[in-house]
Amino acid sequence: MDFGFDDKTALVTGGAGRIGSEDCRVFAEEGAEVIVLDVKEDAAENVASDIEANGGSAHAIECDLTDRDDVSGTIEALREETGGIDILINNAGMVDARSRMKDYDDDIWDRDMSINLTGTYNITREVFPAMCEREWGRIINMSSMAGWQGGFGQASYAATKAALIGFGKTLALEGAQSGVTCNIVTPNIVVGALADLPVEQLEQVDEHFARIAKATPMRQLGREEDVSNLVAFLCSEQASYITGQVVGVTGGVDLFSF
Repeated sequence: MDFGFDDKTALVTGGAGRIGSEDCRVFAEEGAEVIVLDVKEDAAENVASDIEANGGSAHAIECDLTDRDDVSGTIEALREETGGIDILINNAGMVDARSRMKDYDDDIWDRDMSINLTGTYNITREVFPAMCEREWGRIINMSSMAGWQGGFGQASYAATKAALIGFGKTLALEGAQSGVTCNIVTPNIVVGALADLPVEQLEQVDEHFARIAKATPMRQLGREEDVSNLVAFLCSEQASYITGQVVGVTGGVDLFSF
């Protein structure tokens, strides 16, 4: 299936991360010019170099999403270089905080709000209006099961991921008559090659992962490509009538089961 990305520029925030880098590779394989945007320049360059070594087109860009001047300058430079951003994947975010509310660190709360939510707003604010003017655009907000169902010890993460759902639906409404769609993807935990392990072996590697796998009807965790393949489809011409949707990649963990 041809997704229609040959003349498109796709920007992936957090592009050096596990899901972000897989998003970048899938878009490049489908013919898009990829912008690997990350606060870690060396890591972004590694992803871009790997894509180019495999015949794709990619550029590594260092940018701090919490710095509005940096974001504005970066997008202006990219607009001049590429002609504009057609696809924006809001993937950047922090997920390392684990603490009950009584012990929650105010600095962690503020950090997660700044990166996960306000950082997403900052870059979308720079990209979205131009998409509407050109009457074509695709935005994906990367949420999480924690944004749907909460996350024990993850107050700041769950709150920001829930907010990305409301933010994404608002973008979908505002872009609907301008050819711009926005959808929200909510993965279960993704663990790469560890997803191939049976639960009994996974317990020896990470008890937390094993508990989630046991609670998942498919009895396994996800892979990065499970998420990225959906992301690419939702940005394709074939998905032009899909907007404002929250789509899970969960193995059924969000289903009621007993």
